[in-house]
Amino acid sequence: MAEIVAVNHLSKQFNEVHAVNDLSFSVNEGDVYGFLGQNGAGKSTTIRMMLTLIRPTAGEIKFFGKELYANRNEILKKIGAIIERPDHYKYLSAYDNLSIFAKMSGIKVTRKLIMDQLDMVGLADRSNSKSKTFSQGMKQRLGIAIALIHNPSILILDEPTNGLDPQGIADMRNLIIKLKKEMGKTVIVSSHLLSEIELVANRMIIIHKGKKIAEGDVSEMLDPSNTVVLVETTDNTKATSLLSAMPGIHLTHTTDDRYIHISLDKNDIPQTVTQLTSAGVGILSLRPRHSLEEYFLSLTNNTTHVETFTNRTV
Repeated sequence: MAEIVAVNHLSKQFNEVHAVNDLSFSVNEGDVYGFLGQNGAGKSTTIRMMLTLIRPTAGEIKFFGKELYANRNEILKKIGAIIERPDHYKYLSAYDNLSIFAKMSGIKVTRKLIMDQLDMVGLADRSNSKSKTFSQGMKQRLGIAIALIHNPSILILDEPTNGLDPQGIADMRNLIIKLKKEMGKTVIVSSHLLSEIELVANRMIIIHKGKKIAEGDVSEMLDPSNTVVLVETTDNTKATSLLSAMPGIHLTHTTDDRYIHISLDKNDIPQTVTQLTSAGVGILSLRPRHSLEEYFLSLTNNTTHVETFTNRTV
């Protein structure tokens, strides 16, 4: 797939605070690209720079091979976005809201166009309802319909599941998958709900304190041959020494005093337990974690390196 977004050495400084620090990443056509980090990591600041809402202190942003600020109007016509919660005219119906935003975008408005957009986000049966009567999840879906009314190539969603209940989160997840599979859209999704990104994204970046700490294919990052395991023993000092000498085991250094964090192939877990117990180390608990959330926590506890996953290389 062709690269359609390229961010190179991007930085944003507010007085003494480096909100974004030398950040580089790329998004390919057709990606659902997860933009992940804890609150305050720099996600929203980066997205605002990508939408020209604030200017970078340094660095370059390109869309479709063209520099953003030199081609601002041309590029922004190809982007749809929701930043935080979408704005609507709350006393107007979903149909009228979408019609107004379509006209503002210079789109020729037809009833079929509006109803097709509402049907796409699952709101066709509520087309005549005022948006003030909508749940937060329905308001988010209406916001996506508005962001897509001009048929952009890229959709950027900043924390789209904030404030949603479990059903609303599931609806948003299914809609993102639909946008990729049925409409061929490239979607950039910013979130701190890592378990949700794990279900929808094919590629992702993890940032922490404004810096990139990992980027690559989700399938590579969550490879079973690199399962994270938290081990609690009767003698962590001795266990750490034994584990560091075992082939195929990598110790992840953290500030956790209770557990030893290791990564290994999940099929090697039984043999590892046997070796520890045979050496007189009792196993108090063992918690395998094959999830993006555990992977994220293991990285953010040790942020002195950047990991890039391409064709199973680190």
